[in-house]
Amino acid sequence: MLAGLTQETRAALNWRWEFWARQNQLPPDGDWRSWLFVAGRGSGKTRAGAEFIRSKIKQGLGRVSLIAPTSADARDVMVEGESGLLSVCWENDKTITGATIGRPVYEPSKRRVTWANGAQASLFSAEEPERLRGPQFEASWCDEFCAWTRMQDTWDMAMLGLRLGRHPQVIATTTPKPSKLLRSLLHDKRTVVTRGSTFDNAPNLSQSFLDAIKDKLEGTRLGRQELYGELLEDVPGALWTPDMVKTGPMPEMARIVVAVDPSGASGVGKEISDDIGIVIVGKGVDGRFYVIEDATCHMSPEGWGRRTVDRFHAHRADLIVAERNFGGDMVASVIRTADQNAPVKLVTASRGKSVRAQPVSALYEQGRVTHALGLDALEDQMMSMTASGFIGDGSPDRLDAMVWGISELMSGSAYTLENI
Repeated sequence: MLAGLTQETRAALNWRWEFWARQNQLPPDGDWRSWLFVAGRGSGKTRAGAEFIRSKIKQGLGRVSLIAPTSADARDVMVEGESGLLSVCWENDKTITGATIGRPVYEPSKRRVTWANGAQASLFSAEEPERLRGPQFEASWCDEFCAWTRMQDTWDMAMLGLRLGRHPQVIATTTPKPSKLLRSLLHDKRTVVTRGSTFDNAPNLSQSFLDAIKDKLEGTRLGRQELYGELLEDVPGALWTPDMVKTGPMPEMARIVVAVDPSGASGVGKEISDDIGIVIVGKGVDGRFYVIEDATCHMSPEGWGRRTVDRFHAHRADLIVAERNFGGDMVASVIRTADQNAPVKLVTASRGKSVRAQPVSALYEQGRVTHALGLDALEDQMMSMTASGFIGDGSPDRLDAMVWGISELMSGSAYTLENI
């Protein structure tokens, strides 16, 4: 929005933003740790995030983090975008003590933005949460975190690194989608929330764009989410709702199964595209069903084969059940490479995902399934499965694995190993 403007025009627009921000109490007052900016598309969330980071650098902070759904998003939106850091910062920027910090320099090879006084903003992708293990920061900007593929893992790593300075703070800017993390932040007493709609930022948006989206989305459920920033808790026609998912302790198990949903390239030596769904489920001595762990991963066949066998032994399971549609007998071969004695049952998907999921959904509706804590990613996929199909991002790998596992436990008969 500010790139390529003269210094005088840039100063005028920055002043206009600062005046508007003061009028709207941005950032909010108070002793908060997380500032959650939940709003519709084009509402000014990115500008708020960039200005938050700029204000922290002007206060004298030296280490901040920028976290986006992907590395490309961090570069294209948070740094180089129309409302990104390089646009909102300008040559005459100074710290509150009067030291010149100027416009920062972006170093793509180092995933870093650096100011003249040595302050740095490090870029991270939610696809690689482990990169956040080790670095520490005084402030953080988490952009579109409802679109993060590894939401809880990335958030946890980011918060563990937010430990420098007297009062480290984070701004999380996002268009809302139903997720356990978003709901928990909304109810956290250390979080302040700012809400807004696309139309709140109308003076800075194209009128033709506003007319088009209003004609297309006004009065629709999607419009409530994408334009007005509403958190829509229940998806119409969803097989699961938040109220159906109960958490609790894990009792003694009569049976435990490790269920695997391989990606579309599960053969040895092939590249993987989607995550490999690995979910551990059990049937308690009380007759109830339990989802014990989500060990889903994004690894090579050798890696996920070892992980599957590791979880099999760790939980003292009696069976590994895996879908054979992708990779056929190669799926069993991958697992047997890690442990030649592992009991493997291959199952074939003859019906669609939603049809397979419906009997398992009925168990939840009857209150017969309990989850361990920390299964947010799996639960997000569950809320996006409808009778007509999956409406979430990517493949419902975790959900498919869980359905295969519980379906095996529901069968009520002793398993029969494939002749493989």
